[in-house]
Amino acid sequence: MKASLFWQKIIKEHKKELLKEIEKLARENKDLTTIHFGTSGWRGEIGSDFTMQNVRVLTKAIIETVKSEDRQVLDSFGVKSFKEFAERGVIVGHDNRILGQDFAYEVIGILQSEGIKCFYAGEAATPEFSAGIVELQAAASINLTPSHNPPNYGGFKLNPSDGGPAPEELTKPIENMANELMKKASHIKSIKPLSINKIDITELYINFIKKRNVVDLHKIKNFLTNNPTAIAIDHMHGSTRGKLARILSLKPGTFICLRREDDPLFEGRSPEPSEENLKLALSLLKKDSLGFSAIIDPDGDRVRFADLKRQIPMNYFGAMAFHYLYNYKGLRGVVVKSVGTSNFVNAVAQALEVEVIETKVGFKNFRPYLLSDASKKAIVAFEESDGITVQNHTLEKDAILGVLLALEIMAHFRKNLSDYLEEIEALYGKYYPDRTGIEIPRDNFGPHIKENVMELKKYFKAGDSFKIGSIEKKIASIIDIDGIKIIFEDLSWIMIRPSGTEPKIRIYIETKDEREIESLIVGAKDLTKRICLEGIGCLI
Repeated sequence: MKASLFWQKIIKEHKKELLKEIEKLARENKDLTTIHFGTSGWRGEIGSDFTMQNVRVLTKAIIETVKSEDRQVLDSFGVKSFKEFAERGVIVGHDNRILGQDFAYEVIGILQSEGIKCFYAGEAATPEFSAGIVELQAAASINLTPSHNPPNYGGFKLNPSDGGPAPEELTKPIENMANELMKKASHIKSIKPLSINKIDITELYINFIKKRNVVDLHKIKNFLTNNPTAIAIDHMHGSTRGKLARILSLKPGTFICLRREDDPLFEGRSPEPSEENLKLALSLLKKDSLGFSAIIDPDGDRVRFADLKRQIPMNYFGAMAFHYLYNYKGLRGVVVKSVGTSNFVNAVAQALEVEVIETKVGFKNFRPYLLSDASKKAIVAFEESDGITVQNHTLEKDAILGVLLALEIMAHFRKNLSDYLEEIEALYGKYYPDRTGIEIPRDNFGPHIKENVMELKKYFKAGDSFKIGSIEKKIASIIDIDGIKIIFEDLSWIMIRPSGTEPKIRIYIETKDEREIESLIVGAKDLTKRICLEGIGCLI
């Protein structure tokens, strides 16, 4: 039986006993795959294409690519030679999914066989890898995680020596090498690690944030120690469990911590920081008290907030963080956001005369604005899918930082996050962003899907009337940076883009009229279904 069929039974029928079949397939399946780095690494279904063999192939491809000593590759890693790469070493770790340690040991065995020093992080969060690389002056890290993807996925994140996501200048040659090595995958045998050098990567992260002094840990600790609060954190069974209290040196019980138990199936749900998944933590807040709930995805790079008054997704929190960092901590620079992110921060930035830069989706596209020597340095960089970092912090998104920043904001103003948000909205206006998506069977999710979406720019143009749901609007402009974004004359917009990590079409909308939300969502979803299933011809 194929792994995908086992996974259906495991997830839909809760048959955990079948996980042993998945583990067997992950070890024994010799089917080849095509390696492709999406917006955040390579991802695949465990037992189908994400197998021990294919992880070994990708690891070998990284080694061979560095050995080629191509100048662009070496510069992207931040090393001068393969010798330096091997001596500085690679941090290897994983999230809490099945076979995490086993996959990590496969990687370590291959690396050590080529004389490359290895540090084993165990279960660790994405931002810990980024900070750990800098603290150890390592050459790279390999984090075996598919982030917020459903439990049947595995993933392979590569970070070079600056701790940021691997840029395309690095991933493309590695992809090419991996897909060439696939032809002789059977020759790349499993190698047992020579030794396991276990590191305390959380301690390295703590050292990093203390040196950078981006958040005031003393201020946060003092506030939480001396004021009654209710902070409910849902860790989604992931790698951030217990780490906030350790970072702040707080006694157990300061935070209400949920879903800390081991569960690689995430209770059968997609472990993303969604409004639905946040309801459990939100239900534990106390009326008329200071506090908030937060949900963090398994690898600790995405976070969403809420309090008893309202939900605060990253579309809002990113703008709040910018407003706070600019006005109360004196940071200067630009705002960087992905193209599908709310224009709320644009309104704030425009009033403060700060430039806003929009990029393609994917945190790796923020890299040029997060480097220490950037000519345009981001005060904050964030994306609507709940990832954020700030100036002088890691080049990766960081949910732990997000929570610490939220705590500092609350400590500074002695008020709830929603109260601060409403003060900002009173100054700069209200925006109503939303998002949804359409899942497509993995076997049917091919290049034609993206082609159908991109065809929209040929069918519509500025000045055209556009009927969406029960609403008719006039098109102001069309942006094709990453998918298709149709902006209307009243500043509302819709965006359609194929996911870079899942077989899914992502749909984003925004309006300044709350009454339009449902019509825009329904209309955009209907349009997406039609063009993806029938092609652009369905509109003619």
